[in-house]
Amino acid sequence: MKKDNKNIPVVILCGGMGTRLREETEYKPKPMVEIGGKPVLWHIMKLYAHFGFRRFILCLGYKGSIIKEYFLNYEAMSNDFTINLGKGNHLAYQSNHTEQDFNVTLVDTGLKTMTGGRIKRIEKFIDTETFMVTYGDGLANININDLVAFHQGHGKLATLTATRPPSRYGILELTEENQVKQFHEKVQTEWINGGFLVFNRRVFDYLDTDCILESEPIEKLAAEKQLMAFRHEGFWIGMDTYREYEMLNQMWDTGNASWKVW
Repeated sequence: MKKDNKNIPVVILCGGMGTRLREETEYKPKPMVEIGGKPVLWHIMKLYAHFGFRRFILCLGYKGSIIKEYFLNYEAMSNDFTINLGKGNHLAYQSNHTEQDFNVTLVDTGLKTMTGGRIKRIEKFIDTETFMVTYGDGLANININDLVAFHQGHGKLATLTATRPPSRYGILELTEENQVKQFHEKVQTEWINGGFLVFNRRVFDYLDTDCILESEPIEKLAAEKQLMAFRHEGFWIGMDTYREYEMLNQMWDTGNASWKVW
């Protein structure tokens, strides 16, 4: 097994249908929904690449061909170029994009496959003791190096990133007479699984091709005391609704994109 930390692959779950963001996902997969003119998937990959992790394995499902086309056309769409047409067809790039040395493996993991099943289906591509997994719609300003160091330090099989996003709705405290005693806006919720997971490859023993990662596998790892939580107190959001999509685009457009650490 290779031990170079920067060679650790990043598995991104890109197969869901994103039904709660139907305005954008009717014609494209959720990871291809754009923030500031770039797919949310690109933003996630830029975060990992900022910390030196440039090996990506994308688990495709719903409209996966759109993601394949995006990367097949990436060089031409991301650079200036000169092309000679005709029999002597020649293409010369006149600029360089900043995603140099990205190694991207795109794997069709099934249209309706669950999260754990998608990970199980890319097992043959994992050639390191450690690998990372995250969701194709979650953004954060998490320090990936600190996350990996935390995982390697505790020696357990799995690490998830715990975050406490603010609630979507204000919280009311009511009296027995239905009077509003107090109103709290944007109260922090309890700790939740924010993705940005790190696994030892022995986690594949907990998975099968039909399982939901967040159900039996994670529960079993926790019961066996093999699951640790990396507490992230900084910015985190899962782009789950059209309201969040609009908010993230506004943050980007106004220069307040908290997840942009690169």
